[in-house]
Parts: sequence; structure tokens; C-alpha cells
Amino acid sequence: MLHQKLPITSLALLASTASAFYLPGVAPTTYGHGAVVPLNVNPLTPALSEKDPQLRSVISYDYYHPAFRFCRPDGGPKEVSESLGSILFGDRILTSPFELKMGVNESCKSLCEPKPEYQFDKPSALFTNQRIRQNYNLNMLIDGLPAGQLYEDPSTNTEFTLRGFPLGDVEADNKPALNNHLDLLIEYHEAAKGKFRVVGVLAMPSSRADTKRKPDGSAECGNKDSPKLHLDDQGGSTEVAFTYGVYWRESKTAWATRWDTYLHVFDPRIHWFSLINSAIIVVFLCGMVAAIVMRALKKDIARYNRLDSFNLDDLSGSGGEAEDGVQEDSGWKLVHGDVFRTPKNPLLLSVFLGNGTQLFAMTGCTIVFAVLGFLSPSNRGSLGSAMILLYTIFGFIGGYTSARVYKSFGGESWKRNIAMTPLLIPGIVFATFFLLNLFLWAKHASGAVPFTTMLVILGIWFVISVPLSFAGSWVGFRHAPITPPVRVNQIPRQIPPSTTYLRPLPSMLLVGILPFGAIFVELYFIMNNMWFGKVYYMFGFLFLTYAIMIITCAAVSVLLVYFLLCSENYHWQWRSFTTAGASAGYVFANALLYWISKLSFGSFTSGLLYLGYSLLLSFLFFILTGTIGFFASWAFVHRIYGSIKID
Repeated sequence: MLHQKLPITSLALLASTASAFYLPGVAPTTYGHGAVVPLNVNPLTPALSEKDPQLRSVISYDYYHPAFRFCRPDGGPKEVSESLGSILFGDRILTSPFELKMGVNESCKSLCEPKPEYQFDKPSALFTNQRIRQNYNLNMLIDGLPAGQLYEDPSTNTEFTLRGFPLGDVEADNKPALNNHLDLLIEYHEAAKGKFRVVGVLAMPSSRADTKRKPDGSAECGNKDSPKLHLDDQGGSTEVAFTYGVYWRESKTAWATRWDTYLHVFDPRIHWFSLINSAIIVVFLCGMVAAIVMRALKKDIARYNRLDSFNLDDLSGSGGEAEDGVQEDSGWKLVHGDVFRTPKNPLLLSVFLGNGTQLFAMTGCTIVFAVLGFLSPSNRGSLGSAMILLYTIFGFIGGYTSARVYKSFGGESWKRNIAMTPLLIPGIVFATFFLLNLFLWAKHASGAVPFTTMLVILGIWFVISVPLSFAGSWVGFRHAPITPPVRVNQIPRQIPPSTTYLRPLPSMLLVGILPFGAIFVELYFIMNNMWFGKVYYMFGFLFLTYAIMIITCAAVSVLLVYFLLCSENYHWQWRSFTTAGASAGYVFANALLYWISKLSFGSFTSGLLYLGYSLLLSFLFFILTGTIGFFASWAFVHRIYGSIKID
């Protein structure tokens, strides 16, 4: 955990990445001297390099992909059990032939005996060289801790560890060199006498053409200044000897804090400036809402209610002028008989709102659990597993909300509402995910979710989530509808032409940018960690950003609805949803800008996957923010029309 010197305030305690209540997620493993320490391997992933600042692919490959010709353990690699979230996020952990013994140094050791299947022919050499040019990283786990390389943050001069290490290096003449030797520096902490725990792993790969395995099984590893190993991709065959060395070093780092070096915060001042900027926006918007509610609305409501004390039959001409003045000054009161009229497509809107409420609850609870330390990075896949579990459980909330809203709209197709709520949005997400997964299968990528895992997801969906949603809908339809404070006229009122900024598209463009402005800095860091394989652990900042986003969505929706009603336009339901949800369009535009500035894909599949996942996340963000905007506007409209007297 990162310990930062921050002021002792509740805000700083939330925003700090350190946590006084830290649950590591797994129990520590203690080894005696000479005990075997497992080294497992994970898929190769694209990454950045010092020579190339752009990501060249989003496709990961299994460590034992046939083209890599890496050494295999005797009897073949065995799968290591993983959580559902770990599988969905691309982990495919397998055993390896590396032999590590606690406290026993090995300066040079052969990884496997040379065999014909380990020789690189032209296709495998071409494939491997291409992955080297695309800056692919090897990923290994020692006692669950990722092997990485040490870097220094120039802004703070602090050292930190980035997971993974390069498959090879591209020399000045654009000729790739394969790293066939690996030195591992493993740090251990003595928890008790003769009891040791792994607390750090550093990898130092190198390319050495003069490494070889001797007949007696020992190896010659050469040195760092040896000639580089180049794979012949012009038609010849290249025999490669893989070697490694292991060096153990005692450390004072405790096991509970061994992840600190991976959870580096790049210039935390950026996060604070972003929060301050977003807070200023929120204060400004809340001030505008308060001005409307406390001044304009309060004055309008008081003047409008005074009319009720007049005897309309005895009104003089001046009284009529006063009433006309009230009506002219307060256009929102003129549509009291239409403001609660059933919107178009109430079934679809209620389904969106039900799923949005489900997403809202899932996102909030996941962030809270992460802030409290329950979702530690040492428990691989815990974040993804928690999101799936919470979304499944909150299916009851989604069904209840959808049914209650639909009944309040006066909807009669209750069976369709019950069926569509758990099937429409999750069905779109699953279908898109399955379609993108087909491209990964076609590329033989390790990130492709196995068919059995797909069946597990379908089972969770139909066996748990759908019944819970049905139960919530049943409870929701049994409750009385939420009655509006005023009656709805039988004949709809004619809507006058709107000004330019109140038309759908301009208002979405103007209003949607504000919620996006509250989150775009944190969104940048999330995308960096998501696409570049880094560890994101800034959940304190994310919690505050999420809260600011909620307030911003609510405030901008209330302001838009107020101006809309003042222009005598009572079609506020869909407008409040789509206007707040329009920030999703900026999220997708930001993804495109991120592609231009940070990514450079060399294949159609990588670009398609990036666009597909970006569209999917933007769609879910649209549902989430639209739901926040609708319910804030609904509460606002009920409040103001419940405060006036209508005969």
C-alpha cells in the first residue's frame, strides 16, 4: 500500500491510496530454506517500451503458444485454478519448468533440453519477431507476485515496479533480438526463524547468442555483452537455448505491504487538481440549482398559490392582469396538466431505468468495497468477480425499479416489462461480448473467454439474475403506482417552438460535456491501466470522482428540465435521460482521441476489439448517467408541482 503524507481529514483519508484496513485476499505462504517456490506463467501481453511510446496491439497470447517454442514442464503445463473475474480479464495461469528453491542461488541453469519442437522455423520466427516489434511482455508469477522491472518516476524520484518484462528488443537496424536468458532477483522476508516469505520479484532479461546446454545438463549463459540472439525468419532454422539465474536477497518489506511497489501513483497532484476542478463545477451547478429553487421557484409558487385565495368571479381587471402576469412569468406552471403525461415508449424507458439502477448500485458498492480494501490486487480477479456477483444480486433492484416506474407511467404490458428488464440490456452486452470473443478465438488469443466460462456466465444470468429480477418486478407491480401531485389533462397541450439551445441535439452537446468534464482525468488513468496492463488502485480518488459525477448529472438534468418546462415543453422524461446520458458520447469520443494519441494498431482485429469494447463501455455509461439524470429530474418535478395548489 502506498503511504502518503496527507492532512488528517476524512477527504484525504478517502482519497489516499493507502488503507488502514487492508485485506490481502490470500493467506501468506511460508517457505523453509530450500523449499520449492512455484513460478507460474501468464499470457504475453502488448506493452509500451522506452523506444516506442505507443501500444501496437490489444491481443494477448498464451505463454505456450506453439510459435513461441518456449520450454514446457515435464508432462506438459497444468492449469492453475482461477476466479471467474480473473478469467474474464485475460488471466490463463499455467505451471512452468522453472525450478526455484527458497534461498538457493542459481547463477546459470538450463531451462530444458534442446528438442526439435523447440527450434524456431520460418513461421514461428516471423511470428515471434513480430511480437517483439509490437513490444510484447512476458508475465510470470512467483508466489502470486508478478515479476516486473524497476523504474523511477522522474517527477518524484521514487522507484516502482511495472509488471512484466520484454520478450525481446528491437535494435537500431530494426532487427529484433529474442531474450533467451532471464535473471530473477527475488526478495524475501523472514517472518520467523527459518520461515521465509516472498516479498519482491525483479526480472532482468537479456539476449545472448552464445548460451548453450552442455551434455551433462549444465549450461553456459555467456554475459550481457554477448552478441544478440536473432531468429532467422528468412527460411532457416534457429536453435535457442533458454537459460536463467536466480538470486535471493533478504528484505525488510513485510508480506502485507509487498504490493506497494506495484501501486505507484504517477503525480498524485493531477488527481487532486482534477478533483478540485470538478468540485468547482459541482459548486457552480449546485449554486444555480439553489438559486432556481430558493428564488425563482419559491417566488413563483408563492405568487401562484395566492391566486387560490381570490374569488375568480369578483376579480377586477387588475386582478386579471396580475394573473396574466403570473402566467407569463412562470411558464412551467402552464403545463401542470401535461407534465406527468405518459412519455413515448414507456416500456423501453422503464427497462433502461431498471438496468441503470442495477448498474448504479453495482458500481457504487464495488467502489466502496475497493476503498475498504476488500478487492486487493493480490487476489487476482477479485474486482471482476465482485462486479459480476453484485450485478447479479442487484437484479432484484433492477426488476423492482423497472416495474414500479412502468406502473407509474400507466403501462399495461407488464409481462413484456418483466421479461425485457433482465434480458434486453444484458442480452445486448452478452451478444456484443460474444461477437468480439469470436475474433479473439479466430486469432488464437489467450484473452478469448473459454466456451465453458461462457456457459457459466449464462448459468449465473438465467439461474440467479433473471429469477431475482422477476421477483423484484413482481414486488414492484404489487405496490401502488407513484401518483403525480397534479391531474393530467385529457387533451395534450400544444408545445411552442423551442429555442436553439433547448432542442435535443444542442442541449445534449451542451449539457453532456459537464459530467464528462468531472471524470475525464480519472478516466484517462483507468484507460492507461486497462490497456497497458498496469495495476489501478486509486479507488479513493475514484470514489470521490463517482460522487461528483452523480451530483453533476443530477444538477445539469434538473437545470435542463427547469428551462424546458419554462418554455412550456413537458416532454421531459426522455430528455432528462438522454441529456445526462449524452456524456457517454464524449466518453466514446475520448476513446477515439486516446486511440489517435496513444495507440497504433497494426491489425484490423485489434482496432475492431478496441472500438467494440469502447462502444460497449460507453453504452453502459449512457444507461448509468441517464438513469441518474432521470430520477433527479423526476424528484425535482414532483417537488415543484407538489408545492402548488391546482383546482
